[in-house]
Amino acid sequence: MPEQTSKKKTKKYYDHISVAKRTKQLAHYVLPHDKPAMLEQVIKNSSGKNIVIITKSKRSADELSSYLKTKDIKALSIHGNHRTEQQVEAAKAFDAGEINILITTDMILKALDLKNIEKIISYDLPVEPNDYYARVLYVDERGESISLVSPEDEKLLVTIEFLMKTQMQEEDVKDFVPSTQDVPKPVKDKKKKPRHAKKKSTQNISQE
Repeated sequence: MPEQTSKKKTKKYYDHISVAKRTKQLAHYVLPHDKPAMLEQVIKNSSGKNIVIITKSKRSADELSSYLKTKDIKALSIHGNHRTEQQVEAAKAFDAGEINILITTDMILKALDLKNIEKIISYDLPVEPNDYYARVLYVDERGESISLVSPEDEKLLVTIEFLMKTQMQEEDVKDFVPSTQDVPKPVKDKKKKPRHAKKKSTQNISQE
């Protein structure tokens, strides 16, 4: 009689550190006026992926949706100004694959209860670090979290990284060309290595 081999199931933990360790997190540095163009290129490099973009306000979500429309990118803005029925319809359409890009806020993201997010993009970093943790949970292990970081976001990023006990991988965005040669300046911290000293190029890295 063949020997029976027992397989032990590894318990999955959902604390900040465990989630951070098993989820890919990227940081793209950009000046504020170049954020829309960088987001456009990130989306183009993520063809076919189910993407949720988080903004700091309802107005920002609508403005971003309008901008992407001018670039022939269909992205639905859904936020607190929309009725509950509209929010439910948007969530169903996203989970069914009828639309693959949603723009929303942290508050509405929690209400939507989306199932198949492959990339979550922090167009704006949250003021509360725990909101970032909540964002990462939606792509826990299965997808990736991308943050667009402008100079004024540096302190928020440091706080988030401290909470998650990790440092986001820094990468350039393939085919993105900034409108100016100015380089975002990091917050000077004697205890912390300058974030913009060296950046990992993704020009030769194949895109998913």
